[in-house]
Amino acid sequence: MPRPLGELEDAVMTRVWQWNRPVTVREVLEDLQQERSIAYTTVMTVMDNLHQKGWVRREAEGRAYRYTAVSTRAAYSAALMNEAWSTSDNPAAALVAFFGMMSAEQREALRDAVRIVQHDDEAAEAAEAAGATGAAESAPESANAEGDSAERTGGPGR
Repeated sequence: MPRPLGELEDAVMTRVWQWNRPVTVREVLEDLQQERSIAYTTVMTVMDNLHQKGWVRREAEGRAYRYTAVSTRAAYSAALMNEAWSTSDNPAAALVAFFGMMSAEQREALRDAVRIVQHDDEAAEAAEAAGATGAAESAPESANAEGDSAERTGGPGR
């Protein structure tokens, strides 16, 4: 689980995620300087820290590096939400409270996300069933009995 990014780390990562391309310390610095006074070495240190923490990868380009995000902002947000939810002593109540805080637009986005996940689950189940049907038609009878036994007991040898 990722630790939440610090304020300056988040400001840097926001740019890396938004630009969605390899970036240099200089580019990030110039953009940050539109909002605050900040030194090149500070941005360089933050980007190096983000690299050490696994948030960005870097490739040398001359004497500088180009940094690229390892994952998306959405994946980061999802990991934070999952961590917060999983540490609750009552996950169902935590979800109800969270949904109650959502705007109408956020609830609609949630409905869309659930529909997508359900569709993906149904497609995976259909593909699995088609694969199992194809395998069952060509597999010997004893293999089917062994597979059925494993499925009923939760896995092989249980």
